Amino acid sequence: MFRGVTQLSLDAKGRIAIPARYRGELVSKCSGHLIVTADPSKCLLVYPQPAWEPIEQRLNGLSSFNPKTRSLQRLLIGNAIDVEMDGAGRILVSPPLRRFAGLSKDVVLVGQGEKFELWDEGKWNQEIEDALSFSEEDMPPELNGFSL
Repeated sequence: MFRGVTQLSLDAKGRIAIPARYRGELVSKCSGHLIVTADPSKCLLVYPQPAWEPIEQRLNGLSSFNPKTRSLQRLLIGNAIDVEMDGAGRILVSPPLRRFAGLSKDVVLVGQGEKFELWDEGKWNQEIEDALSFSEEDMPPELNGFSL
């Protein structure tokens, strides 16, 4: 289970170091084999390969005759890249994916249960500001009655 926000830096080659607290789990779950893909929110999604496979199968099983479904298939599957953690726990984020997400040197890795989101730090800070500013009128119906 991945949770929490970690500030990281992209190195000159476009690599990030996966935080040490996650490396053991990633090695045991998938031998360090990850999938990085684009997300409609303009961040990147980082999945252990076993967590990604059922998502990819489900997306591939949808009809491509619906233009919105086809667009999502293109975005998620078309941009999916297989990466391996190296001996130092780093992964390479491809230049096209870095451009898509607008990643600069300062990034954040956000645990989201079975996956991570990788954000440019400035965009992440704006996401948090937006989350803090939504009102009860903006509340999705599935959150009615939800309490922390």
